[in-house]
Amino acid sequence: MEVPKFCFIQASLFFFFFFFFFFIVGSAQKSPSGIFAEYIGAEFKNVKFSDVPVNPNVQFHFILSFAIDYDSFPSPSPTGGIFNVFWDSQNLSPSHVSSIKTQHSNVKVALSLGGDSVQGKPANFTALPSIDSWVSAAVSSLTDIIKQYNLDGIDIDYEHFNSDPNTFAECIGRLIKTLKSNGVIKFASIAPFDNPQVQRHYLALWKKYGNLIDYVNFQFYAYAKGTTVSQFIDYFNRQSKNYEGGKVLVSFISDGSKGLSPEGGFFTACQQLKSENKLYGIFVYSADDSKANGFRYEKQAQALLASPN
Repeated sequence: MEVPKFCFIQASLFFFFFFFFFFIVGSAQKSPSGIFAEYIGAEFKNVKFSDVPVNPNVQFHFILSFAIDYDSFPSPSPTGGIFNVFWDSQNLSPSHVSSIKTQHSNVKVALSLGGDSVQGKPANFTALPSIDSWVSAAVSSLTDIIKQYNLDGIDIDYEHFNSDPNTFAECIGRLIKTLKSNGVIKFASIAPFDNPQVQRHYLALWKKYGNLIDYVNFQFYAYAKGTTVSQFIDYFNRQSKNYEGGKVLVSFISDGSKGLSPEGGFFTACQQLKSENKLYGIFVYSADDSKANGFRYEKQAQALLASPN
């Protein structure tokens, strides 16, 4: 008895879609999900990339801390957009970057701009002598550093300002736009916290250039020590509204000095956000301090991000 040709066609289509479906599902299960980011190198505690455990099932970002547009000698002073390396470059060198990225295909490395201080003095954002000149100098000097270290992105972490919000927004926005347009970086993040002056500057940047910013590394650890889980969730929802449309990452500080600590319920809050599909990622400040406890909470954070809802 001859089997009609359309039966063969139907069977072929069935098996094609069957295997296609499982191929896609299998690929998705193996793909990294969730951003885990860790600041590293600011405190010169001899921490190396290779010290930090990397879960292959997350997107892992090391953030070198910091590149600052300051000179250090004879005393800290602004350079008008010419950036210098202020992280522990002996233990976090270009060869170290190359090595960790070779070992782990899910690792990317960025540098953070600004930070809190330079040799004990505030690292003020200072756009001198003009917006155009600052942007030009910043693009040139950062391009050199990023290419030397084979970096993937930048993070903006200025916490003190000698310039008004509009000037900050123009300088940083145009910097990110130019570096992306030139193919120098693949992603950019900002790291604000809940301080009136800080928020004025970063919200001005977000309003005008938010479409260029991939992640908001909000410093939730800047809230008071003893923050509760419910308060943390409220803070997250408030800042998600401030940076509407952005991927707001949650955070804790390794030394437990501020905010909601891992011991105090941080991961409970994360699990709640994850169940609501709001947990885009977790970042930690910093690997320098986490080394003392064997990166216990980095392991836990990555495991949570890699787990199903």
